[in-house]
Parts: sequence; structure tokens; C-alpha cells
Amino acid sequence: MGKSMWRAVVAGGAAVVFTGVAAAPAGAAEGGVSFTRVAVNGGKPIVIGVAEEVEVHAVFRMTTKLRYDYGPTVFPYRGKLSNTDTLHSAVITSDCKVVNKAQGVCDFEEWLYIDPRNHDFGNEDAGTWRTAARVFLAGDAHDIDDANLPLQLRRATRVTVNAAPEPVTKGRTLTVTGRVTRANWDTHTYQGYAGRTVSLQFKATGASSYTTVKKATSSTSGALKTTVKATGPGTWRWTYYGNSTSGAKSSAGDHVAVR
Repeated sequence: MGKSMWRAVVAGGAAVVFTGVAAAPAGAAEGGVSFTRVAVNGGKPIVIGVAEEVEVHAVFRMTTKLRYDYGPTVFPYRGKLSNTDTLHSAVITSDCKVVNKAQGVCDFEEWLYIDPRNHDFGNEDAGTWRTAARVFLAGDAHDIDDANLPLQLRRATRVTVNAAPEPVTKGRTLTVTGRVTRANWDTHTYQGYAGRTVSLQFKATGASSYTTVKKATSSTSGALKTTVKATGPGTWRWTYYGNSTSGAKSSAGDHVAVR
């Protein structure tokens, strides 16, 4: 079953809408098409929040001498190729950039959209997906292949920080608090993320990068709290490095003056 209605839009052509396109249509012909050089989102995990539609950029090469009507497209899928469970709401594919006309080789760009507000989208969709490549051929047929490319779909996280007191006397104790929350795709809210190991990082005034000072574990509500000695002025932040279902995120920095 499809996760949602989706449309494929070919640059320079009319939009074509498919509802529930899953099993191969009658007379479908497999073969005669190959997809190579597939890259989705620059190889990075696809991180999605609770309200904003996410645009995912992809590139690929298709080789075929067959005439095709729509597409081609690449997209995340689970299940079997003949009965795919997909999650995208729209796909825009560029026109063919001819590489070798005689051999039918074209390069394509694609922009795939995922909307977490879709009624079928939920927390169970986080994790590893596979990549399908499909083109609709003339005569009510299509070719669909597994592109041999795993994709990571992750729930977005948010992290806050507050360091106090401000300013602080050198050598005195500085208390750094914050909270780590994670997108809940079932409720479309961010909720406290418990039991996470989060790094407290410091960037001294004039420095170009952060250094991890210590680590803390979030409480049942996602709260973070630790203490450090104030050694000099600079900026503090919390960084969560993510996991297989959750995106990485750093808080904004909180600058503390030391007197």
C-alpha cells in the first residue's frame, strides 16, 4: 500500500497523479532499464520534524532505449518492490540531461517531498528504508528496481541551553541546564527524550571551535543539568549526536562573561 497519494512532475511536462500505485499494472515489463549513480540527500540521514514538509534532493542516471511516459523517479520504500510502502507526498524530476544519446543515457535531478502531517505518517516510519527507482514506460508498463541504497529516516531533535549565573566570578560554579526533545510523528509535538547522553561543550572567547567538557544524561522529561567551574569567558552549548531513529542536534550557544 502507498503511504499517501503522490504525484510525479516532470519538468516541462504536465503533472501526473497516481493514487495507490503499488503492484505492477497489467502488461508491466521489467528489464530494459538500468539506474546507476543514485544519491539521495547527499548520503546524509533525512531528518524530519512535526510540521514542515521536507525537500530531499536526489540525483541518478538512467539508461534505456525504451520509450517512457513519466518519471523517472527514485524514492524510499519498504516491503517488496511489487507492493511498496512509500512515504513521499510529491516528486519533481528534471528533464533528461543527455550523456549518450545513442545508448539512451540520461542524468536526472530530483526533488522529493515528505510531509510529516500526512495522516499515514508515524513514529514507526523512523529507521532504515531502501531506495527504489522507477520509470513508467509506454503501453501501460513500468520498470522498477532496487537501487541498492539504504536511507535513514530520523525524527528531529531539539536541544536548549542556559548557563547561570551570568556573569560569573572566575573559579566559581556555573550551572548549565537544558532540555532535549524529540519529534513525535504520531502527535505532531516535541516530547522530552529521556535517557540520552548529551555532551556539554564550551568555546572560549576567541576560539574557533567547541570542545566537549563533560556529558550528562537526560531525565525522564528530557531535562539536562550539570555544573562546571568557570575558567574564562566563552559560550556553552549542549550537543546530542543522535541515533538510528533520531537526528543529531546542537543547542544555540549561551555566552557567559567571567569577571
